[in-house]
Amino acid sequence: MFQGSYVALVTPFKDDESLDEAKLKELIQFQLDGGTHGIVPCGTTGESPSLSETEHDRVIELTVETVNGQVPVIAGTGSNSTTRTLRATEHAKAAGADAALIVTPYYNKPTQEGLYAHYMKIADTVDIPIVVYNVPGRCGTDILSPTIARLAEHPNIVALKEATGELKRASEVVNLCPDDFVVLSGDDVNTLPILAVGGKGVISVVANVSPADVAEMCNAFHAGNLELARKLHYKTLPLAVDLFIETNPIPAKTALQLMGKLNGKLRLPLAPMVPANLESLRETLTETGLIE
Repeated sequence: MFQGSYVALVTPFKDDESLDEAKLKELIQFQLDGGTHGIVPCGTTGESPSLSETEHDRVIELTVETVNGQVPVIAGTGSNSTTRTLRATEHAKAAGADAALIVTPYYNKPTQEGLYAHYMKIADTVDIPIVVYNVPGRCGTDILSPTIARLAEHPNIVALKEATGELKRASEVVNLCPDDFVVLSGDDVNTLPILAVGGKGVISVVANVSPADVAEMCNAFHAGNLELARKLHYKTLPLAVDLFIETNPIPAKTALQLMGKLNGKLRLPLAPMVPANLESLRETLTETGLIE
């Protein structure tokens, strides 16, 4: 169902921290012009924990409206509350999103049975394709491969965003799940390796600043041009490293600011980059040709 580069889109704010709708539309157009295969609003990179319910809904609505069917929209709807996740997922479906990205509940630290029941409740209630998002480094919860395989039996649970950082996980899930279950990389540094073991693409942070390169890497791999895919992997690798030199999306928003596409505004508790990391990021953007 999903293949290629899906950008985990940042959420732009005005200087007064209100949602910048005009800039959001510009960023989406930048992605479409760059060949990005899909848009993912309101994920971690979109500072979803810092958005109000009204803002969250509006970002998804505006994304769907701006994309206008050109590429799929996978709306981030997860939280640590099953009730709130249900509400957000129902809204995403009503707004016209093509799928929902649902992170494992954070802080609660549910068991594997609790995780299974959480996702099944949503899948049974809302008829929308669901992408399970596993990122234990942020959530303190790890949904294991056998649990993913159980969930994959549900027709609405169609994909996994794999962000454990353990390369074996993608292989486990591909091996355990049906052939039509999609594995997407959740770490840009691991996209090409995950493609090599049967993954279909990436939900990418790097695509925020270099959409064409990430999309073309995926295109090249699926076309069988491994030489070009490797070349683009190594071209984007410094970005994949430096965009996580501090907590995501601090570097991504800062990079877009340096590129003249954003004011770089973050919401607390996220703070501006320290000077040494800022200079490292600036050097990487210069070396990769994104700024002069």
